[in-house]
Amino acid sequence: WDHPNQRMLEEKAAALDGADAALATATGMAAITTALLSHLQAGDHVVATDQLYSGTQHIFTHEFPRLGMSATLVDGVEPQNFSDALRPNTRLVYLETPGNPTLKLNDVAAICAFARARGITTMLDNTFATPMNQRALELGADVILYSATKYMAGHGQAMGGMIVGKRDFVDRARHGALRYLGGVISPFNAWLIMLGMHTYPLRVQRQNQTALELARFLEDHPAVAWVRYPGLESHPQHTLARRQMRGFGGMIAFELRGGLAAGARMMDRVKLCTLAVSLGHTKSLICHSASTTHSTMAREERLASGITDGLVRLSVGLEDVEDLMLDLDQAMR
Repeated sequence: WDHPNQRMLEEKAAALDGADAALATATGMAAITTALLSHLQAGDHVVATDQLYSGTQHIFTHEFPRLGMSATLVDGVEPQNFSDALRPNTRLVYLETPGNPTLKLNDVAAICAFARARGITTMLDNTFATPMNQRALELGADVILYSATKYMAGHGQAMGGMIVGKRDFVDRARHGALRYLGGVISPFNAWLIMLGMHTYPLRVQRQNQTALELARFLEDHPAVAWVRYPGLESHPQHTLARRQMRGFGGMIAFELRGGLAAGARMMDRVKLCTLAVSLGHTKSLICHSASTTHSTMAREERLASGITDGLVRLSVGLEDVEDLMLDLDQAMR
């Protein structure tokens, strides 16, 4: 459960977030499950945002009941919703901001403040934002989670996850859940992720810039009903984004006017963008959420989570912005 490449990677990840320690895992889901099972036991309750990576949502809604734990998913836009859902046995508040795939935001400082006042731990999935764009520990989160497969590795060449936080929590996770459940990162993947981290800040800065330009382009396109990007003034939580984010990230969500059919047609027509459900790579990746990442959800459940029929998620890469505009335009016509 420990090797030199892993330790070097962990030191770099901890430094990026200004944390005491970090723990590398085999995948992002390994980071999430290791962190959860290191903190919780049968009988415990979690309050979580309903804007979640589908794998995380599955853990809360399907695996928790088998383990004697429970979770309440709330609309994460309003901090009061988290407070209202607390129970005497609530031991964790779980955030993901910006949320996947709708890019709704959680008010991290407000939610973490009331959780801390009640002695409740907060975990935050910071994968979409990255430590360059969102300083989660400074905003009050206790534990930060990453899929290192995404922006941290950056090139689609390695899989990994990361838990970042206080040393006592990280040590407990390392010598407990990670050791006995086996989610250890391989030396080769750890090395590949470290290679990607050499350009991590440079990539994120470029992706921030390109994403904002693309979001403005999409907002004016006749085939698009609406665009969600935290850097747009039209984003319902733009003021919050400016307060808690240093940059607005490389992820864009937009709704096609033609619904499911338009989404499927666009996926067939893109040329420069790659149809893939991953994100954070040097190459732009696009997916139609209803038919890919959230296809296993019942339609009613999917719509209730804000994942509409024509919702497209775009992970902006390092290509020239005008080339990306041309590709998206021809694919939507």
